[in-house]
Amino acid sequence: MSESTPSPSATAESAPSAPDKPAFRYFRPPSSAQQPRSDLPDNYFDPTAADVRAQQAMLTARRDALQNTPLRTAAMREADTKRRHARWPQTTIRIKFSDRSILEKTFPSTDKIRAVYAFVRSSLRDDVKPIKFVLYQSPPKREYKVSDPKVRDLSLTELDFSPAAQLMIRFEDDRFNNPDVPAPLDTPVLSAIEDFPIPPDFDKEPKEPKDDKDAPRGGKTLSGTLGGITGSSSSTGGEGERKVPKWLKLGSSASLLPLHLTPA
Repeated sequence: MSESTPSPSATAESAPSAPDKPAFRYFRPPSSAQQPRSDLPDNYFDPTAADVRAQQAMLTARRDALQNTPLRTAAMREADTKRRHARWPQTTIRIKFSDRSILEKTFPSTDKIRAVYAFVRSSLRDDVKPIKFVLYQSPPKREYKVSDPKVRDLSLTELDFSPAAQLMIRFEDDRFNNPDVPAPLDTPVLSAIEDFPIPPDFDKEPKEPKDDKDAPRGGKTLSGTLGGITGSSSSTGGEGERKVPKWLKLGSSASLLPLHLTPA
């Protein structure tokens, strides 16, 4: 009897599937090597006259906007929320622990704050899960409690978290609020730890483009300057088609106008 070859579907089923990436990210505390800090002179923090004028203009514009804002109906507010949900369908939330490590997860923008609390609690160790905690932002300090009726019924977009926000966590047990104590996370979360992304350095001077000796000083070629207009000339001596300015082509026909139409 001849051996039967396995079907492609059977081979695909028997092949081990690639492990799924976790739906979260966990970052180590950023080190000084990752975020180099340069010492700034004291006069750097002294506001200039331009800074004061800009701040005053911003405050005036904000005051005028608050005074001249028309009353909004519930339908107008609901339409505005729908537009914001359509613009930012997902919201990235980062939870910063006392040791400066960060737990990140992306939620649908229509989720409530209770979804963030559920994710954080599921990521904690078993002995820490029963301990109460609160998520907050600072400064200015604002706590986002599930028990707060002004918070629990609002979506992440309505809480001004979209498209991304960072929250800090404070446990009821002060032992886990010590910056020297590692984040009390579960083993699968700790095993997925990675380095914090290095932010771009905007203080570096942009690299100058290499000089092109064949290009004119304006940085444009003849075709770019003349809009790609081409023409032929009998004085090229058989060099073929060459680019001719449009005004030059029109000039030859303009010279054929009658004398009384030619401007003096």
